[in-house]
Amino acid sequence: MGDRRSFLALMASAGTAVTTQGTAVAIRNSAHGRTDRIIINSCGGFDVTDDLRQVGAEDPPPGFGIVPRKIEDALASGMTAANQTVGYVLGSEEPYEATVRELALWESIFRHEPRLLKVYAAADIDRAERERSLGIILGFQNAAQLGMQLDRVDTFAALGVRIIQLTYSNQNLLGGGALTPGNPGLTRFGQEVVAKLNERRIIVDLSHGGAQLCLDSARASVRPVAISHTGCRAIADHPRNTADETLRLVASRGGYVGIYFMPFLTTERTATAEDLLAHLEHAIDVCGEDHVGIGTDGGTSAINIQEAKAANAKQHAKRVAAGIAAPGESADTLNFIPELSGPGQFQTLAVLLQRRGHSSGRIEKILGRNFLRFAKEIWGA
Repeated sequence: MGDRRSFLALMASAGTAVTTQGTAVAIRNSAHGRTDRIIINSCGGFDVTDDLRQVGAEDPPPGFGIVPRKIEDALASGMTAANQTVGYVLGSEEPYEATVRELALWESIFRHEPRLLKVYAAADIDRAERERSLGIILGFQNAAQLGMQLDRVDTFAALGVRIIQLTYSNQNLLGGGALTPGNPGLTRFGQEVVAKLNERRIIVDLSHGGAQLCLDSARASVRPVAISHTGCRAIADHPRNTADETLRLVASRGGYVGIYFMPFLTTERTATAEDLLAHLEHAIDVCGEDHVGIGTDGGTSAINIQEAKAANAKQHAKRVAAGIAAPGESADTLNFIPELSGPGQFQTLAVLLQRRGHSSGRIEKILGRNFLRFAKEIWGA
């Protein structure tokens, strides 16, 4: 590996403007925008609804791939790997069938796109960094696709799934989500699932979980657990954020907490970079600097604000109709941080953290080293 600290020094000495546009100039100076720093997004990547393209007969075999510009933006961002949400999350589709169908789609994507590397173990992230490709970690944001069949964990493990989130906001057979009334904890079946995930060395993800489910799961797991994308409830009292008690418990057992770039970092307005920094710093205070990272819950392509507002209004209406809209959500609240969007987002964040006095070593941990350490413990080197 190269000297990652040199990049931070270069950015500071050059007085790079803290804007996505300013950092884009800097990152274009290296191949694919990659520095020697490992950047791992513990929740983010591509949107299969918006980012897919059909590969025609002129590019055999026919199938599907990601829009090339979206891959180029991800590489330009410097991102080494991302936890890519796949499979059923919510809706009327049969969860298991929808998930198997999407996993098959991703196998087609991997066959057609050599710049995307399927991650089975931590060594694949190191390989992605060496080859300047993008590691894709297949992860679920719901475990409803298990039904009541524990052996489906084996099936999904064999298909390369490496992260499974227990719930998605509402209740399922494993326990209560963040928006479930009454704060139900982990069910008996949920305990069996956690044990099975431990056995198969799949990361147990507590994101979107209710407070009691998170505590129960962290205590039940014999391996460290993750909260791949969340905020700190002590900073913004929102059910999608995590209380200090849970953050502390997860960290005390060797786990990982990724802070998202989402509107829940504040209440009833679009979040800012300052909001994100407040949550990151609070998480570090509670968990220690070895257990905190970033899980943006978003992509790396530039976003047109006006188009985003129109799309958000439509999406918000769907979320309300589905009963999964979180308190504080509105048609006017953007679900990303404007200052931290586009390919320059991670380099901009590095500069902001440095200007607030964080060491280059700590910044490296936040941007990816902490997740890599955690992944090695669960998956093996």
